[in-house]
Amino acid sequence: MTKILVVDDDAEMTKLLDTFLTGEGHEVLIATDGALAVRATSSMEPDLVLLDIVLGSEDGRDVLRELRLISDVPVIFLTGRGLESERIAGLKLGADDYIVKPFSLGEVSARIESVLRRSGANLAQLHIDAPTMHFGDLLINENTHEVHLRSGLLELTSKEFALLAFLARSPRQVFSREQLLEHVWESSSEWQNEATVTEHIRRLRAKLEVDPDHPRWITTVRGVGYRFEPEPIAPS
Repeated sequence: MTKILVVDDDAEMTKLLDTFLTGEGHEVLIATDGALAVRATSSMEPDLVLLDIVLGSEDGRDVLRELRLISDVPVIFLTGRGLESERIAGLKLGADDYIVKPFSLGEVSARIESVLRRSGANLAQLHIDAPTMHFGDLLINENTHEVHLRSGLLELTSKEFALLAFLARSPRQVFSREQLLEHVWESSSEWQNEATVTEHIRRLRAKLEVDPDHPRWITTVRGVGYRFEPEPIAPS
């Protein structure tokens, strides 16, 4: 159930919106001033805010500024001010949409659906773009197959990425070349040379490491195989 916070000091307006939005299947919260709106946003985490620009002696644009300090919740302004310059000013402040009074309830519903749809798409993209593994200044994103190191994007082949991601999923666990062939190449040493793994480790180190001869991220366990180091190895 979508949670909508209505911020308006007009009792008739809040009652109208409460009745309509509840009938549309939303959970409705009511705040009659800026302080209550900020408190409700912080504690109740609404999915969307309908915010009247005129709140008694308060300016809803000031309330929006306060909300933006604590939340990225989508905000739709409700106002009797229909001038284009005022609508543009409200949108520049960070409002997601602007509904001018008098309005139809059908318009309110359509605007809410539109803003929630855009907001959902943005959240989905943020999830996609967020790194799935984070080790200091090394960020590995399995959704986009991107690796960032020290704020730079590394150019890895698909197999180099697969090898790094597989090792990083099990930090400090040692894998033999045979195991890496099995899990990363879906092959075996019976028909693919283990030197394939050695060469890919060499190439990966050349792109990852400041000094490939003294690797920090992918280390060799002599006589066993390789492991991913999530933290720098302290000098002995």
